[in-house]
Amino acid sequence: MKKSMRQVALGLAFAIAFLASSGLAFAAAAPAPDGKVNINTASVEQLAALPGIGEKLAARIVEQRQKSGSFKSVQELMTVRGIGEKNLAKLEPQLTVGETAKGGSK
Repeated sequence: MKKSMRQVALGLAFAIAFLASSGLAFAAAAPAPDGKVNINTASVEQLAALPGIGEKLAARIVEQRQKSGSFKSVQELMTVRGIGEKNLAKLEPQLTVGETAKGGSK
């Protein structure tokens, strides 16, 4: 009996660890009309699917967004550790921050 309780506890621990590592963004973000990924609504999984972005960097992007609020421009990704000018230059054509006010740009 003790062995099966340990197995249940271990399984529960693994399930909690998996859910915690997947981030808080469970709802899928709607793709932008122009096919770009909206960095203000994308989940860790959606960001990780971009070239050069893995799970850890995607999680840092979401963490930065949660901590500081929505990105006002794609260039603000440079505030995320692991994204430099070269990475941003490769990614920028595939990213958006969503709709902006009149006269603004994406």
